[in-house]
Amino acid sequence: MKIGIMVYSYTNNTLSVAMKLQDALTAKGHDVAIERVVPDEDKPQARVKTTLKNAPEVSPYDALIFASPVYGFELAPAMQLYLSQLPSLADKKVACFVTMSFKFKRLGGHRAIRQIAAACTEKGSPVLQSGIVSWGSKERDREIAEVVSALSAF
Repeated sequence: MKIGIMVYSYTNNTLSVAMKLQDALTAKGHDVAIERVVPDEDKPQARVKTTLKNAPEVSPYDALIFASPVYGFELAPAMQLYLSQLPSLADKKVACFVTMSFKFKRLGGHRAIRQIAAACTEKGSPVLQSGIVSWGSKERDREIAEVVSALSAF
């Protein structure tokens, strides 16, 4: 299966998880590419209107995994913008994960996952699997392993 991992990552924490997921999926025989979502203005803490310098195409892929950090208790604005501009996702398998600095997932992680799920459902494909990595948790390595395991099996 051809899988695209669409990543927005400001600090490269989210990217590091995506790379581990890419390795796991490749080991299972999938053709996997990481594609970066890049905003023109990359100021994650500010709520500034921006455009995307790089908005990866989804058409070449059979399955998509969207990955983003949580900012201000919700999905990063760059990923929100990217998802809003996507064409139909009908006939694509979709999964997602988010990373966050807080150790409690209720502080934005669950909301960010719901935002991705709503955007993907609106585009014609429900999210089949999701995960949250709390960068501030003592269990971070375990959480990363769980996300990689769950999403590499979707």
